[in-house]
Amino acid sequence: MRILLSNDDGIDAPGLQVLQKIARELSDDIWIVAPQNEQSGAGHSLTLHDPLRIHEYSDRKFAVRGTPTDCVMMALNYIITDKQPDLILSGVNRGGNLGEDVTYSGTVSAALEGTMLGVPSIALSQCMLRGSPVKWSTAEHHAPGIIRSLIETGWDHRNVLVNINFPDVLHDRVTGVEVVPQGRREATALIIDRRIDARELPYFWLGYRPEAAPPARDCDLGAIRAGAIAVTPLQIDMTHRETMKRLEKALS
Repeated sequence: MRILLSNDDGIDAPGLQVLQKIARELSDDIWIVAPQNEQSGAGHSLTLHDPLRIHEYSDRKFAVRGTPTDCVMMALNYIITDKQPDLILSGVNRGGNLGEDVTYSGTVSAALEGTMLGVPSIALSQCMLRGSPVKWSTAEHHAPGIIRSLIETGWDHRNVLVNINFPDVLHDRVTGVEVVPQGRREATALIIDRRIDARELPYFWLGYRPEAAPPARDCDLGAIRAGAIAVTPLQIDMTHRETMKRLEKALS
């Protein structure tokens, strides 16, 4: 089985090293095509106004000066020419990709691009608390078995990617694996931190404050809060069928 690895934290990210360990549990045919620099929050963006440059570290390891989407696109259409990957793994992201994070996440978007190109794709993220060490061993310990189960079961990989988040607990404290829908945070959790630079010009940092109320239990946010691994299938087709039917009646 040929596996392509990518991420949004960059070619030198510790999470990519963890992902290599995970992939080696599954195959010895591993390719890496990851961003040259960190691309967190890049979403499903393409580089259209600057040239893409590729740095070859070895015959199966490449860095692209571009977004995670660029990386997967170049990997499947230019770098890997003899045989397409059987699986794409993206991550392991430093921090969770939960709720509305999936719309911003470069980690999820690398898997999204792989799905659009017809390759089964999985995004993996290790949740963490601010100021605490990242518990990479949790993803490293549990991911191979989950991935094997997903491959054995199969899914509609031309329209669906799988998003996996590992909780911020030690691997032996994980409470289980839960298949849950995407959750949604409170809008009031957003922080816009305005500051002034040395030239007295304003600049801003975006972030999130802890939510006032715990998230719903039956979603990815709730599963992670309970110490479980959250597995969420995400689909490319974002059409809302119920509203579509209502609009057809209204506008016919």
